[in-house]
Amino acid sequence: MAYVEENYDVVIIGLGHAGCEAALAAARMGLDTIAFTISNDSIAMMPCNPNIGGSSKGHLVREVDALGGEMGKNIDKTFIQSKMLNSSKGPAVHSLRAQADKQDYSRSMRQVLENTEHLTLRQQEVSDLLVEDGKIAGVKTVSGATYHAKAVVICTGTYLKARCIYGEVSNYTGPNGLMAANHLTQSLIDHGIEIRRFKTGTPARVDKRSIDFSKMEEQFGDERIVPFSFSTDPDAIQKEQVSCWLTYTNEETHKIIRDNIDRSPLFSGQIHGVGPRYCPSIEDKVVRFADKERHQVFVEPEGLYTNEMYLGGMSSSLPEDVQYAMYHTVPGLEHVKIVRNAYAIEYDCISAIQLKSSLEFKKIPGLFAGGQFNGSSGYEEAAAQGIVAGINAACYCKGMDPLVMDRSESYIGVLIDDLVTKESTEPYRMMTSRAEYRLLLRQDNADLRLSHYGHHYGLVSDEQYARVVEKERLVKEEVERLETVTVGTSKKVNDLLESLGTTPLNSGATLAELIRRPEITYDMLAPIDPHRPDLRMDVAEQVNIFIKYEGYIDRQLKQVEHFKKLENRRIPDHINYQEIQGLRKEARDKLIKFAPASIGQASRISGVSPADISVLLVYLESK
Repeated sequence: MAYVEENYDVVIIGLGHAGCEAALAAARMGLDTIAFTISNDSIAMMPCNPNIGGSSKGHLVREVDALGGEMGKNIDKTFIQSKMLNSSKGPAVHSLRAQADKQDYSRSMRQVLENTEHLTLRQQEVSDLLVEDGKIAGVKTVSGATYHAKAVVICTGTYLKARCIYGEVSNYTGPNGLMAANHLTQSLIDHGIEIRRFKTGTPARVDKRSIDFSKMEEQFGDERIVPFSFSTDPDAIQKEQVSCWLTYTNEETHKIIRDNIDRSPLFSGQIHGVGPRYCPSIEDKVVRFADKERHQVFVEPEGLYTNEMYLGGMSSSLPEDVQYAMYHTVPGLEHVKIVRNAYAIEYDCISAIQLKSSLEFKKIPGLFAGGQFNGSSGYEEAAAQGIVAGINAACYCKGMDPLVMDRSESYIGVLIDDLVTKESTEPYRMMTSRAEYRLLLRQDNADLRLSHYGHHYGLVSDEQYARVVEKERLVKEEVERLETVTVGTSKKVNDLLESLGTTPLNSGATLAELIRRPEITYDMLAPIDPHRPDLRMDVAEQVNIFIKYEGYIDRQLKQVEHFKKLENRRIPDHINYQEIQGLRKEARDKLIKFAPASIGQASRISGVSPADISVLLVYLESK
């Protein structure tokens, strides 16, 4: 019998948010790439919340964009509401979040993929990895076709042996009723890859016509919309936005949940996968936070051309009748009609400690992985890993050094380092608190931090990169000018200062000194700064932040200097931990298991103490 046989440089398995970025990165780097998906209708699908960004996740999207990725550009084309979160707090935690038209988002991303040179899309299930001489050699599909390749990236998301459950109903399907991928798991096991079972969930979708919005708080988008992508013209995306709504559960809701908790697959033992702690189901919340009288419910549109609304905060796997009963106790949802039931989904994935920091498997050269398959959760976390895995698969084929960012450079660096050095017992979610240097890793300066990588790997054009270099120059020059321009105690100056609610001057002060006052921003001083250059809004923003937080930024830069010393102290691949005298047994076992690449990475492994690090440093010095 004859079977299809083809040759490519890179194979991508899965076209969710990780797979899309991986496929685009590899193809744009000139590698002949084929990407497989269970269904073309699932490309860049949003099976859960219909939004991109949010706290810390907005940082990831901006970083993906700075590296030359597509997620930021795509949401700028397809958003229906946009909002800057935490704007009343410091710039380190400002995070952009946009509500998407989910069908439009998927269609738009698919159009980009279909029109990318060097990229072939294929609707087919991959069943086997091909490994020859210990290295990846390609994949086979359920149809028997063979696709030879130098590198393979696994981005299967929540599809591997997926099972959707609510109440007594259990179906072996992927999200949204799409087919599960049931064949690849066994091949992974056969090649020595350890598999684990995680779970996540999603709330019901309900009919907008059955909601009483008068009982809810209307949530508006920002008056001035800020784009995700540094390449998007802000003026081009100002448009009328769709409202979201806020309501709350109450004691009646919680009583119905408690009375039926034994019918929840989460608590009856029907679900074996471990769920995300930071995105719990409503039954989880009611049990774990028993003292809370209410929980927020965000009612969000799924798109412009559908009446389906997403009930954020009420993810559940309770039976259908209980879902109806509990939703009907929520103000505004008393007569709501469910379009799609809430459900939990469990799926096969890996512990990412099997990967190097490049997202390549330690055991199988040429095999990479990204997204929820690596034990993370979230579209943004997936896209961030996807672009790194795609770049590094291409680098592997070209014989180039891989892209590995450390914790001081990016949220992506924090995310990947956490995944490969800390054995997560639940789906990993990015949070600003995980980043030690978050004042340096702001979403507003992601282009200044990371565009040189995107340019180096050919994903950021010369023209785009020149714009970033120019931005850096303009910021530096303006900061230097403001440090030298002095204003006196004239009536004009002091009248302005009084009108801004700050103390008038008794003696001269530089404009930079005035900007450091909490009541004053760079823009406010325009009336007393006649020689001020006409700067773009993004440049002015950087100037203001740099001057206001200069002391804190300098302090973090000194911390990074110390961090880099440990990070740059490499540990040889061939090191024999068994021969190092003075290492505790637990530390020796963990170091063998994780095989850290540097002293910095070793120091972050749970069970490796500062004393163990000292022993390791002495050993390396002696060698």
